[in-house]
Amino acid sequence: MTGSPLPQRVPAAGLPARVRIHEVGPRDGLQNEKATVPTDVKASFVHRLAAAGLTTVEATSFVHPKWVPQLADAEDLFPRLAGLPGDVRLPVLVPNIRGLERATALGARRVAVFASATETFARRNLNRTVDESLAMFAPVVARAKEEGLHVRGYLSMCFGDPWEGQVPLAQVVRVARALADMGCDELSLGDTIGTATPGHVAALLAALAADGLGAATRPTISVHFHDTYGQALANTLAALQHGVTTVDASAGGLGGCPFAKSATGNLATEDLVWMLQGLGVETGVDLDRLVATSVWMADRLGRPSPSRTVTALSHKE
Repeated sequence: MTGSPLPQRVPAAGLPARVRIHEVGPRDGLQNEKATVPTDVKASFVHRLAAAGLTTVEATSFVHPKWVPQLADAEDLFPRLAGLPGDVRLPVLVPNIRGLERATALGARRVAVFASATETFARRNLNRTVDESLAMFAPVVARAKEEGLHVRGYLSMCFGDPWEGQVPLAQVVRVARALADMGCDELSLGDTIGTATPGHVAALLAALAADGLGAATRPTISVHFHDTYGQALANTLAALQHGVTTVDASAGGLGGCPFAKSATGNLATEDLVWMLQGLGVETGVDLDRLVATSVWMADRLGRPSPSRTVTALSHKE
């Protein structure tokens, strides 16, 4: 991929100098695959992503294999990720105390819990109400903080729900506040079915800021957009304009959500990097190596990557 074209660098006012990309491909991307990806392929995927300059790579999930069989090999995978550069963070998803214990027994130091802003999705994903799920997460977060771990709180269905429709801003703020009060270090706002638009993103960030949950305060705010309606990059730009400096993305646009069938692929990391390079925002990512990694993974999955940037750069003359 050496010599790939780059976007013309034209910085825009009001944007952060640097963005941290929270790569979710190995977890959020592969959990939605119909066929289980071999453990050695997953391990190589993480190592390749790190070699491309991604310093946060969400490695796997310690959810019970019954619910996410594609990630049932977490105990086998995590030890294979030793030897990565010291600055590479390997967060993992944990649903409960048992998942936390499994993760920390292997040396995980960054964990995440996965909450919902809506009742229907909370019941479908966790078989609990929103408040019951928060009550389940509280001791997990407390134990993790006692052990000195970094805790991310995912908040899904922030911008729309396939069963409930529009989600009031106040409803999202309430659950975000509960996660913050538990002790989460970071909150990731999920557009699980991809229905957000830039004005909606700005309005939610403003509502959170009014409750004391600003992009630069603790917990810090990150965004997690799906590209169902082609809005992920526009929504990301809106978030950056409102102070967000961490963006979730998935190499090659892998992923969705196994519990919400209308949730199509995540924002492709390559598409995000292309936009940020053009805006003069640093990421530390080598786009050529990242594209090569997604082409490699697409070959193993037996289908082309949906990322427009991967398609363009992998077919260049």
